[in-house]
Amino acid sequence: MIPCRAALSFARCLIRRKIVVLDSLEDSKLSRCLSTVDLIALGVGSTLGAGVYVLAGEVAKADSGPSIVLSFLIAAIASVMAGLCYAEFGARVPKTGSAYLYTYVTVGELWAFITGWNLILSYVIGTSSVARAWSGTFDELLNKQIGQFFRTYFNINYTGLAEYPDFFAVCLILLLAGLLSFGVKESAWVNKIFTAVNILVLLFVMVAGFVKGNVANWKISEEFLKNISASAREPPCENGTSIYGAGGFMPYGFAGTLAGAATCFYAFVGFDCIATTGEEVRNPQKAIPIGIVTSLLVCFMAYFGVSAALTLMMPYYLLDEKSPLPVAFEYVGWGPAKYVVAAGSLCALSASLLGCIFPMPRVIYAMAEDGLLFKCLGQINSKTKTPIIATLSSGAVAAVMAFLFDLKALVDMMSIGTLLAYSLVAACVLILRYQPGLPYEQPKYSPEKEALRSFTSATSESATQAIMLQGQGFSLRSLFSPSALPTPQSSSLVSFLVGFLAFLVLGLSILTTYGVHAIASLEAWSLALLVLFVVLFIVIVLIIWRQPQNQHKVAFMVPFLPFLPAFSILVNIYLMVQLSAETWIRFSIWMALGFLIYFTYGIRHSLEGNSRDEDDDEDAYSDDMNTATEEKSAIQANDHHERNLSVPFIFHEKTSEC
Repeated sequence: MIPCRAALSFARCLIRRKIVVLDSLEDSKLSRCLSTVDLIALGVGSTLGAGVYVLAGEVAKADSGPSIVLSFLIAAIASVMAGLCYAEFGARVPKTGSAYLYTYVTVGELWAFITGWNLILSYVIGTSSVARAWSGTFDELLNKQIGQFFRTYFNINYTGLAEYPDFFAVCLILLLAGLLSFGVKESAWVNKIFTAVNILVLLFVMVAGFVKGNVANWKISEEFLKNISASAREPPCENGTSIYGAGGFMPYGFAGTLAGAATCFYAFVGFDCIATTGEEVRNPQKAIPIGIVTSLLVCFMAYFGVSAALTLMMPYYLLDEKSPLPVAFEYVGWGPAKYVVAAGSLCALSASLLGCIFPMPRVIYAMAEDGLLFKCLGQINSKTKTPIIATLSSGAVAAVMAFLFDLKALVDMMSIGTLLAYSLVAACVLILRYQPGLPYEQPKYSPEKEALRSFTSATSESATQAIMLQGQGFSLRSLFSPSALPTPQSSSLVSFLVGFLAFLVLGLSILTTYGVHAIASLEAWSLALLVLFVVLFIVIVLIIWRQPQNQHKVAFMVPFLPFLPAFSILVNIYLMVQLSAETWIRFSIWMALGFLIYFTYGIRHSLEGNSRDEDDDEDAYSDDMNTATEEKSAIQANDHHERNLSVPFIFHEKTSEC
């Protein structure tokens, strides 16, 4: 009996959820000084990095051709799905922590730790790689003299380490980490300057591209491409077409456009840093959704405009994959414009670097505040109101990685953390919207409560009906004809179906990735599995759609539920399956280190675990007091009996909100 009880207690620790008290949104240990414009600039700066100067040429030449504009459109739509899920949680739980916090309040502590631990990895690797990219770009402007000097005098000949130590990247990371420690408002001003210069340079590129561009570059004939290939003595493809495709707007077909969209999806990664500002922005319930959606819209317009200008200025098959814009300006006779592009690229990298460093200490701070990481990491400087220990320690780790390691092999690990966070946030939105109550506490005194008073009184009778429905067992009829309001049965059904949907999508992604040749060959087993997965996916989504939703309203809510979050889960898991086996092995090593920290420290020091132990003691004490009171008031037993009829509903309402 004791081992069973211990196992049950251990399992409860893994799935315990965080109770977020929203009594006063203005109360925060951090400085609440950011505006909506600051959030938009932070999201645009973090997302619109140097990729806009490089990625467009790489994808246009290898995958999409001029249809790269459609690739960016498809990628933007997929990214907006994840962004909308973040926006709803930003309106519901405006606290520091981003996807870590959203997972904690919805599906429990273990998944929250996994999410936060992987976000830390993503931000550390992102910071280090962007710093080295900044150093390399600056070195290019100096004809690679810095790199040549360090290769000569500080060469490193070890596998897995960098070719030479990058002192410049280290200084840059420590400088920005110090700036963030000095104050968030000052960091926001620096970020706005970098982002503004970047946007101005991109506007210059767009205007120049549309002035010097030629629509004929979107209408190149297949015969012309075959002649080009023949003159270059390059063999044609197996289907007889040129190696540059069939020409026209989609030279590599719609499949090439989709392949380009999968690559372009990562260009929109970075908006999630906005979600970490919940305790540093004024009016977070409106500012965070507006910041996320607006920054994604601005980034899409920039990517769309630059890729269109680039492919209009120069035929896609002549684009340079490493520095497309300077080569394109040379092609149209505007050679000096490359210096403008270089300045914009450095500003973009600076803003992107700041966007990587900014959320990293805030996730660490949130985990340390909850007791899942070491408590010293949650210290706040009394003057600057910033998590100074988390900022400096994470900056130091990123600086060491940029100094010594070859990050090319580790960059793919960023994708796992980001895509896992996107998937979990989308799943949490599905689970949360179908709960009979909310997994966090509403403010006792707030404007939102005043607005909801009429709603609460109007639905009290319906809520009573929902409580009565709890006694009904599960039936097949409840799948497609459920009750009008969510019940514990319907919420449990949705939670199970969301988990099953994730495993189903994983199977479908593995089949379409590694069994694509069998599907193309029309093998019976592959077609049967494909049809089974697709049909089950549709049926599960429809069953979830039929379940009653929670009627609680917030400033922003994800539309088209459950279809939009379900499709977001599909896209994210599919992209995770595309990553290499080596990346997953490195990911497993990082997770093993994380689990070691969690099971030796975090699970015992969790704030939720300690507070629940105290609550249990208080409940035991109150039970003793209630027993004594009942003995003294035996005469009023009938009155007590009548009052107790309403107690289950009151306590259920309270616990469902918690």
